[in-house]
Amino acid sequence: MSRSICITAADGQTGHLITELLLSNQFRPKFKELFCVTLHPEKCKDLETMGAKIIAHKHSDPAGLVQSLKESGADTIFMIPPAHAHKLRLARDVLKAVAAAEIKNTVLLSAAGTDLAEEKAQPHLRQFTKIETEMMHLRYTGGTKAGTSQCIIRAGYYAENLLLYEKDMKNNGRLRLPIGDVNSFAPIALGDVVKAVANILVSEGPKGLSDRFRGQLITLTGPTMCNGVELAAAASQAGVNIEFTDISDTEAKQLLESDTDVDDSEKQYLLEYYSLVREGKTNYVSTLDFAPITGEGPTNPPDFFKTYGSAKHHIVCQ
Repeated sequence: MSRSICITAADGQTGHLITELLLSNQFRPKFKELFCVTLHPEKCKDLETMGAKIIAHKHSDPAGLVQSLKESGADTIFMIPPAHAHKLRLARDVLKAVAAAEIKNTVLLSAAGTDLAEEKAQPHLRQFTKIETEMMHLRYTGGTKAGTSQCIIRAGYYAENLLLYEKDMKNNGRLRLPIGDVNSFAPIALGDVVKAVANILVSEGPKGLSDRFRGQLITLTGPTMCNGVELAAAASQAGVNIEFTDISDTEAKQLLESDTDVDDSEKQYLLEYYSLVREGKTNYVSTLDFAPITGEGPTNPPDFFKTYGSAKHHIVCQ
């Protein structure tokens, strides 16, 4: 009950959902206070109503963030690099504030594939590696107790991002992605990522987080590798009768611009991830950690389409 948790980028879908889960009856008895750091406080009013305390993060005022984190007394932070053109700079501001506030338990949401991304071909994805490195350096930064209990979670492509193409699928009966005809990837439901994160954040051990998680680099993907044809088949099993068509990067960008409200940084992430798929760098699953953390198995693609097919929000892993 003594733990105080801080969630960054709480205005985004990932931050919102982890906050909602932590404030649910399942997890609320396991911590004392919950703080939400956000660039857009107006988008977190519902979280405040639920019991979270909101900390406004002005990107022009890093000193103010330091003061706010110190005053919060938080001993645990879940850092979500924001979907923003200046992701790396904003992440560095948060890390500096974490060091100054001496927040011991630091959990970072990173991206699966960042270690395989090339600086020239996938610069946006590669930024996650830089953020990981700077967070790990906290452990050996003199003059602060910050970062002595760390965990990095690399989440794969969120299956919810496929809902971005819902309009196109309805109009054309096709799932059109620039991933080639051969290589696969293993989309993971955001709800699965959130369950794992919540269990890690409330875990306790002699040095902060549970020894099961402290110091771990955990990669989470869905349970099934799918190429485009197999992904379309999984949707069809759930009653969404579509076929797959491989398209060019240019066509993919045009599709995102015409049918969605995705901002430029989100588009960049998606297009770079698709290029990793084409290069054969996502032909794996990573699920061994999921059941021991959550006590259940991850969502398979047909069940995702059945459960989340009517979802109205896109969610980008950023």
